[in-house]
Amino acid sequence: MSALHSADSFLLSLSRAFCSPLAVFIQIQGCVICLTLAIGWAFAAYVRKREINRIEDGIKGGNSFAFLCHDIYELEHSNQVNLPRVSVVMPLKGFGEHNLHNWKSQITSLYGGPIEFLFVVESTEDPAYHAVSQLITEFKGDVDARVIVAGLSTTCSQKIHNQLVGVENMHKDSKYVLFLDDDVRFHPGSIGVLTTEMEKNPEIFIQTGYPLDLPSGTLGSYCIYEYHMPCSMGFATGGKTFFLWGGCMMMHADDFRHDNYGVVSGLRDGGYSDDMTLAAIAGTIASTKSFTRAHKRLITSPPVAVFPHPIASDLTFSRYWNYLRKQTFVLESYISTVNWLMNRALFLTHFYLSWGFVAPYFMAMVHVAAALQIYIKDYSYGETTCTSGGLLLAIWLAICTFTELLSMWNLTRIEVQLCNILSPEAPKLSLDYYNWSMIFVAMLVDNFLYPISAFWSHFSQTINWSGIRYNLKNGKIHKIERNKDKGPEFTDLGGKHLYGKKAATPKASLLGSLGRSLAHWHQPKKYDV
Repeated sequence: MSALHSADSFLLSLSRAFCSPLAVFIQIQGCVICLTLAIGWAFAAYVRKREINRIEDGIKGGNSFAFLCHDIYELEHSNQVNLPRVSVVMPLKGFGEHNLHNWKSQITSLYGGPIEFLFVVESTEDPAYHAVSQLITEFKGDVDARVIVAGLSTTCSQKIHNQLVGVENMHKDSKYVLFLDDDVRFHPGSIGVLTTEMEKNPEIFIQTGYPLDLPSGTLGSYCIYEYHMPCSMGFATGGKTFFLWGGCMMMHADDFRHDNYGVVSGLRDGGYSDDMTLAAIAGTIASTKSFTRAHKRLITSPPVAVFPHPIASDLTFSRYWNYLRKQTFVLESYISTVNWLMNRALFLTHFYLSWGFVAPYFMAMVHVAAALQIYIKDYSYGETTCTSGGLLLAIWLAICTFTELLSMWNLTRIEVQLCNILSPEAPKLSLDYYNWSMIFVAMLVDNFLYPISAFWSHFSQTINWSGIRYNLKNGKIHKIERNKDKGPEFTDLGGKHLYGKKAATPKASLLGSLGRSLAHWHQPKKYDV
């Protein structure tokens, strides 16, 4: 038998240490986290699959437009003419490879009621201004769309400033306002679905949805996908939720006209994140509803509100890191003491679960390495005094990880299928190019880096977002710095050019032609308004 080398002795000692009661608890906890995620994604997949079955049953029953609405009679002219007016506000920043496709999917909506699209930019120097102006020219006369120059923000983030300027310019008769990010692809019937739900339940405060990330193949893009997936189960409830995504938010226009619940002042006066601020306001309303039933408002997410989100093909790891910093920086902004307490709870919970997820894999690697050393060098049991407990824990972790990845794959598969059904004219999405080995690595990388990013955000209180540096004080923006020479040239996820006139000439497409034809059919003319 071989004598123990110092390195081997250290490895085996470490393996024994990882069999202590505390270490065993951490490893079992890691298995529980994996299984909890798997169960959550399984439930989310059930909700999405149920909607797919409903659409397919509708098509088999003779409703060829089941991807638009449950009841085909809702498309009758007598129903369409009574639909409420909707203003769609899209804050823009920069121009990249996916923008034209995304914008076209948003303005070629099959919503039958009066609708306007307001693209809001910081200035005419933004590359998005020239690109979207050309797109609007292409659809001139068929779609009510215009570009609004908002100017520079001074009291809040530029995105929030653009949103509020868009609201100020919306049609006086608009009943609902829909805020959309420019980096997601919308389905033809999405606006109709959101509006129908708002009409059915006036107590809804905000309707939202969630993106389906389409990784580009880089590690950073898979980290983004993995980061979003745990939250996706919170948006697949089929109704009420506590989660809110700023990329898709439909609200009552009067809430902004009259600053109901402080939505305007809460955003304008030092607001950094639109969704977290509005979610905090919704939470305040919900917490007071036991004292007064007058303010019972909800956040809901329809089961069909999942939108393809293509990630830039050149996404670098540094841009992923800056995106992660922006996400953790959100927890440093707040509008009330209750909001601050909620953010601290989220901070600590995410910190604990992230490293609680990663630590068992490090322990499992030690157990496996120790077992291999015992086997390869033929150490005796007496020399190693190593039990099989550690290896057994590693095997259980592998089984739980496989179950988790299988559940994640199944949810992604179903959401891809749902998106293909909801956008029959769009290029088909596919699950074939997802690299699940990279996704597993991304799970470890993202969860390891999240606490580091959160601590960095907490102590720095500053972040660079699309070339603008925001500084927080007491949870609100108190200083905004702009310096093109020192800032990034591209946005994080979309890889959009932030400076210079980088526009491309839009080309005609089947989707665009269909959208213009349908828009001409159902859209009221400007002189009918």
